[in-house]
Amino acid sequence: MGKDVIIACDFASAKDTFNFLDLFEGKKPFVKIGMELFYAEGPEIVREIKRRGHKIFLDLKLHDIPNTVKKAMAVLSRLDVDMTNLHAGGTVPMMKAAIEGLTRPDGTRPLLIAVTQLTSTDQATMEHDLLIREPIDEVVMHYASCAKEAGLDGVVCSPLEAGKVHDRCGKDFVTVTPGVRFADGDVGDQKRVMTPAEAKKIGSDYIVVGRPITAAADPVLAYERCLREFVD
Repeated sequence: MGKDVIIACDFASAKDTFNFLDLFEGKKPFVKIGMELFYAEGPEIVREIKRRGHKIFLDLKLHDIPNTVKKAMAVLSRLDVDMTNLHAGGTVPMMKAAIEGLTRPDGTRPLLIAVTQLTSTDQATMEHDLLIREPIDEVVMHYASCAKEAGLDGVVCSPLEAGKVHDRCGKDFVTVTPGVRFADGDVGDQKRVMTPAEAKKIGSDYIVVGRPITAAADPVLAYERCLREFVD
């Protein structure tokens, strides 16, 4: 599996998204479409970005009863995305149902990964808001193990946990890590962060980078810096 940088296209409209992607002049970066853009523009934004030749991580973080998630994933499977996700907290039966729904009649499907704990969550928040008392590392590892048991391809986790996930679930179990910032950048609202070079060293398979690229004075230059630090 090759490493790659996924750009989080957290824009409010198709216009803003395509104005951004047009800056790349022939390059086709892997992009993440999240809730804001998908809810603003609907499935057509996915289809159009795919038509333009980009790989797509559709980041909608499904979490509901198994049957509802199964039916929703069956719809998403028709959008021809490369990766999508759900919350591991939805339980193993929900994750198994998601795979059933996501798998097309020909047996193919996008990569399916599970969110363990959001990178905006730390130990104190988890204990106070979620009443989860175990150490956050143990919680993430347990959720990752449940995702593997359910047949998923990997997890979304902090880069701080990527190496441990591989130790627990195997090197082929994909780790997709947001919370990546340049060493000289602002961490924003993220609490568990790492630089691209550090994420590479610790074993992340994909890093998801938003504002350090999308809000940069030169987004293409920032993207190329990410590639150099993480992939090359």
